[in-house]
Amino acid sequence: MSEKQRLSASVDAAVLAAAHAAVSEGRATNVSAWVNDALHRQAEHDGRLRAMDAFLQSYEAKHGAITEQEIEQATRRARERALVIRGKKPASSSQKKRRRGTKAA
Repeated sequence: MSEKQRLSASVDAAVLAAAHAAVSEGRATNVSAWVNDALHRQAEHDGRLRAMDAFLQSYEAKHGAITEQEIEQATRRARERALVIRGKKPASSSQKKRRRGTKAA
């Protein structure tokens, strides 16, 4: 375990209430532990974002800038392959057109 250092910080009242709730519900041993865990998650998140930025810069240096059209195509393909857990999968635009154009007899 790493050495702990004291920290003084001002936080929003709602965040402090959430920390106290986590402690009273047994999800954290104390507010300091809750804050420490949150700071760890944020540091990991920031590291992932930096890694993604580095990857994109490297990719675009080799292949050129990613266009809006490429992003839209990738989004469309990802949505088509998505597994819907709850609810109904949104109808594609071609299915919507067919539904509008046909009426039940």
